Amino acid sequence: MILEKIKSKIEKAVPDATVHVLDPMNDGQHLQAFVISSAFEGLPVFKQQQMVMTAIKDMFQIVHALGLKTFTPVKWNEVKSQYGF
Repeated sequence: MILEKIKSKIEKAVPDATVHVLDPMNDGQHLQAFVISSAFEGLPVFKQQQMVMTAIKDMFQIVHALGLKTFTPVKWNEVKSQYGF
């Protein structure tokens, strides 16, 4: 399944990552990913997202769009309820 493949690739590339990949439109094309990792500590958001996007760049032959949110564990604990977790 595409969601599991994306999740696995991110987990392999980002140390200590917790990854949630969702398909809110149920079309396999417009996905959302939430990536939480202590490896993001001290990095600007664009560097955090660059780590993730580099890991899954080959998936964009299949996936049309990916909404990506990255968080440190502390920040995730503050905001996860806003995203339904």
